[in-house]
Amino acid sequence: MLNCAQGLAMKKASLLVLAALALVAQTPVDGPQYNADGTLQLPKNYREWVYLSSGLGMTYGPAASANNQNPAFDNVFVNPSSYRAFVETGHWPDKTMFVLEVRNATEHGSINNGGHFQSDIRAIEAEVKDEKRFPRKWAFFGFGRKDIGAPNPATSSCNQCHGANAAVENTFVQFYPTLLEIAKAKGTLNAAYLQKSAEEKSTQDTPVA
Repeated sequence: MLNCAQGLAMKKASLLVLAALALVAQTPVDGPQYNADGTLQLPKNYREWVYLSSGLGMTYGPAASANNQNPAFDNVFVNPSSYRAFVETGHWPDKTMFVLEVRNATEHGSINNGGHFQSDIRAIEAEVKDEKRFPRKWAFFGFGRKDIGAPNPATSSCNQCHGANAAVENTFVQFYPTLLEIAKAKGTLNAAYLQKSAEEKSTQDTPVA
């Protein structure tokens, strides 16, 4: 028979096991994976994640900075568990991860006689929501063409731009049409984004003298 001390030790061990299992259950298997030095691992199967949208030649800086002669395609993917949560709530859960795949745009090839199609990878970036790890909850990573990315500073231009212009939390949902409709229905659009949208609409509706 077990004495009291042995029984208490087994109970504590069982509680620790349950706590560990609960922690694992809270961490999505498709969420961000870090190395010991804080760098982020590029998911090998990110192209099997949920595809959100693509842009061509987009720039968030001055219009003059756009490279119209050599535009790039931006393909956006998000981990499936976070996508499902967003569809249900209109919010991004902790451990959300976006992958931005930047590819060259090509005009001439095969039978193409107009427009652009995608070719080689130019760079890969990521945005991650990890509330305990990052001071601003969200962080950006640059991979270049490697499979490991280092986090940008919390004061990086990416964080500043997203913080000021994002439609939902720190993300450019305004460029993902199916998710924008969900955010409108759930009432989760950022107040600053709604105000800017109203101001833009008012300017567009103002007749030219």
